Amino acid sequence: MSCMFKGCGTALLTPFKGAEVDYEAYAELVARQVVAGVDFLVPLGTTGETPTLSDSEKRRVLDVVRQHSSALPVMVGVGSNSVSATVANIRLLSDADAFLVVVPFYNKPPQKGMYEYFKAVAESTDKPVVLYNVPGRTGANLEAQTTLALARDIPNIIGIKEASSNEAQIKTILANRPQGFVVLSGNDSETAQLMMQGADGVISVASNIVPRLMANFIKALECGDSELAVQMDERLQPLFNNLFVEPNPIPAKYAMAQLGLMENSLRLPLVTACKETEVIITDTLNQLSEFYSLG
Repeated sequence: MSCMFKGCGTALLTPFKGAEVDYEAYAELVARQVVAGVDFLVPLGTTGETPTLSDSEKRRVLDVVRQHSSALPVMVGVGSNSVSATVANIRLLSDADAFLVVVPFYNKPPQKGMYEYFKAVAESTDKPVVLYNVPGRTGANLEAQTTLALARDIPNIIGIKEASSNEAQIKTILANRPQGFVVLSGNDSETAQLMMQGADGVISVASNIVPRLMANFIKALECGDSELAVQMDERLQPLFNNLFVEPNPIPAKYAMAQLGLMENSLRLPLVTACKETEVIITDTLNQLSEFYSLG
């Protein structure tokens, strides 16, 4: 199953129309990803504003993804900061192909606690589990040795989305991972660097906005076309960085609205982009469009 989750995966935004989920726009978003050639889809993560969604909305979102994703594999975000809540999400979203489980947030567990948490979650399902390390949001770092122990000990823990920006830590995982264990970049801006060191792909925010361009970028990296990959990376870095000038997905929602793909609507506690961000994103899209189609 790990081979299903390599290449370009998209951390899908959740479109809103006013206060409600815009399922029609969601279906069009998914269809656009399929046509663009991305490799897999990741609904209900941070980028999807999942903490603001009800269980019934989560369930319908996954149904929409399934209906419109053709044969693309679907990895769904299910993480929380308790075993019971995460397992409940797995049961709610049981027809996903794999589950993305973030390091428990707010309670800042030690490494032994993280190991036992992920072990318990993985044992609740026979489907693949992908770890997600993002200490900037969770307040706790999943260390390399803990990741490697989970990878060795628990067969259905098949990979990790690494967004720690800790190069030494990620290199240790890449050098010592068991065969078949997938390492995915959690930061668009670091993807080229990590894939050139052996990582297997990315779970991308930018591919919401430019899915075909991101799919082609990742394919260049996979094929070892370093000259093209470096050129594309240089062109894409302003987008990668500027999508985080305010907390994700605020800038991404504005960018998608500029492209006419969804309303610029978010749920509290997130709010729409400030004027400075609007100018930055508009300029970034205009500059990128001088070199590439944004379709």
